[in-house]
Amino acid sequence: MIDWLANLGASTREQLAHLGHGTRLFLKLLTLAVSTLRRFGLVRDQIHFLGNHSLAIISVSGLFVGFVLGLQGYYTLQRYGSASALGLLVALSLVRELGPVVTALLFAGRAGTSLTAEIGLMKAGEQLSAMDMMAVDPVKRILAPRFWAGIITMPILAAVFSAVGILGGWVVGVVMIGVDPGSFWGQMQGGVDVWKDVGNGVVKSLVFGITVTFVAVYQGFQALPTPEGVSRATTRTVVVASLAVLGLDFILTALMFSI
Repeated sequence: MIDWLANLGASTREQLAHLGHGTRLFLKLLTLAVSTLRRFGLVRDQIHFLGNHSLAIISVSGLFVGFVLGLQGYYTLQRYGSASALGLLVALSLVRELGPVVTALLFAGRAGTSLTAEIGLMKAGEQLSAMDMMAVDPVKRILAPRFWAGIITMPILAAVFSAVGILGGWVVGVVMIGVDPGSFWGQMQGGVDVWKDVGNGVVKSLVFGITVTFVAVYQGFQALPTPEGVSRATTRTVVVASLAVLGLDFILTALMFSI
């Protein structure tokens, strides 16, 4: 009984310490926003690394998600004689939910793991310690540009995912099945609200970008300086970021549609 209580206390203390370290790091990254964006060359390079290298998987995934939405949506709406609303169904599904959520999950699996592994290997190679010895803050030089680049990149990738998904829905619904193109685009144009629907999707993608990127840089910064430590940190990035995205999606959806 005493051993169990001791283990519980040690585990609780460790988790509280991680929470404190994470909160302090997050606040420091926020305070470094102005100084980081002034050195935009560093941020630009990371935007290229995170966004350009993720563009292929985002585009291909968005296209096939659009294909599936077009097929499933058509067969469902056809039962009620509303096949002309297929464009509205595809657009709302993508800009409200699937675009931000699926993009964030893919971003965590591709870009998040790259960030964690890169920072973890820098720590294992004592590059971060060398920066400290040269009076260079590794948080300001390494973590902050990657953090803000992820925040900028995520909404752009989500917009690409949604746009390609809508194109995929059009290919299946209009080109393959034969839905009237005027109804497809007209229903979409009349039913999608820029501020309520598209705006909510942008807000979600920003929140998801902050969450996924911070989890990635934090796990890399806190990784043990060993190959096993870096691999475990990379795995934790995918697990924690994915669960955080799904949980935040429910909370944000409940808040947005209750207002």
